Amino acid sequence: MHRFIVASEGIEKGLAVIQGEELQHLTRVLRMTVGDAVIVFDGQGLEGHGTIIELEKNEALVSITSTSFFNRESPLDIWLVQGLAKGEKMDYIIQKATELGVRGIVPLETKRTVLKLEGKKKEEKRIRWQRIAQEAAKQCGRTCVPTVLPCSKIMELIEVLPVNKQLFVPWEQGGVSLKTAWNTDKRDEILKEPIYVVIGPEGGLDEDEVSRLSKVGGIPVTLGPRILRTETAGVVAITAIMYQWGDLE
Repeated sequence: MHRFIVASEGIEKGLAVIQGEELQHLTRVLRMTVGDAVIVFDGQGLEGHGTIIELEKNEALVSITSTSFFNRESPLDIWLVQGLAKGEKMDYIIQKATELGVRGIVPLETKRTVLKLEGKKKEEKRIRWQRIAQEAAKQCGRTCVPTVLPCSKIMELIEVLPVNKQLFVPWEQGGVSLKTAWNTDKRDEILKEPIYVVIGPEGGLDEDEVSRLSKVGGIPVTLGPRILRTETAGVVAITAIMYQWGDLE
């Protein structure tokens, strides 16, 4: 059944309104009409099953027949800090990170970043990436949509990182294995702390950037003997962490 994101107030009151891009997808792409069954969700865990009862130019009205609060989210508070990548790689990374269950994504500008975002392009890209995260959340059945934050630089990232955190920095020039980096005696603490995974762009992070991250608790790690592309490394790291601590056990 097709899923659409709406305001939570409508789900709670039994009458949800589908508007904007969600409406365009419903009418122009899916060709749905009055009487069709849909699922609506608010991006925060509340979900409702219902039927389209009115279809107008600017909105579709859904009568909610049942509601529930699903927890399909990972117990881990994982944030992917992704070095800006060229072409459609960022789209792919955000889509797959969303499917895996990250809480949010932080685009990162580094010394070796080829893609440069200036002025209004930064916000335009963020809006686009947030839309991709929303669509991916709908497709994979998530009840919450991960947040895509504005693009940051290394020092800006360091300034806002919480004191209590797990910070893993996959680096092709070396580090400990992820298995070694995990402290199995601190499982309960780890489940309460946000986990950040910092991935470099094409060309990777340089030594100074890794050093700066290490000074605030970052652990350089290796993802194996082969060098992974930037669009692969984050997916691999998140999957490994989810397998160890999350909902892929």
